[in-house]
Amino acid sequence: MTSQLLPAVHARSVREGGRSYFVDDQGVRLPSVTTILNATKPQADREALARWRQRVGVAEASRISGTASRRGIMTHAQIKRYLLGVNRPCPEAAQPYWESLQPVLTKIQTVRLVESSVFHYDLRYAGKVDCVASYEGVPCICDWKTADQPKGSIDRLKDAPLQLAAYCGAVNHSYADQGLQLHHALLVVAIPAQAAEVFWFDAAEVGNYWQQWQERVEQFYRCYPSL
Repeated sequence: MTSQLLPAVHARSVREGGRSYFVDDQGVRLPSVTTILNATKPQADREALARWRQRVGVAEASRISGTASRRGIMTHAQIKRYLLGVNRPCPEAAQPYWESLQPVLTKIQTVRLVESSVFHYDLRYAGKVDCVASYEGVPCICDWKTADQPKGSIDRLKDAPLQLAAYCGAVNHSYADQGLQLHHALLVVAIPAQAAEVFWFDAAEVGNYWQQWQERVEQFYRCYPSL
């Protein structure tokens, strides 16, 4: 695996009023991609989440969410170390997900960004991309997720494709001077005791999700014009 790392954008993450923001070196504060997606989530998705919480109970829902968050953080940290060439044992709790991902990671080349903040100043949003690299020779946004069961279809990814398109647009905006223009995206779902699920989005699909993402951004700022 080769690395051609681009200069990282320095930013800090803050939370205010239940929303997350990224603040750049100049003090510009922009809402995160996840904040915009959560605030504009379709009513059907909100109702489905509420039904799930009611079915399993508040305490169990919190436990499941907390466990998923911790394993995701540990798995992301292990992937970051691997991509940056740092040799360190994988934490036991993340090991099943790490093993699931490894065959995919062997196809990752030419790493440009890892866990890096990106800003889109024109559309007024920001986020942190998992990785920009080439997958089987094609430059793309890469996103790593963990799950207990396979997703099975793009429909079950919820807003994840919009998130990928948002990051793609922000990377292209942030690194336009370096000639970086991405049109493809890779979403990998690590599953214990199984090969990771690989979802590949070509240029036409990314373009379609990019249009949907811009609509969500417009909706967000109509609801919160003072942000």
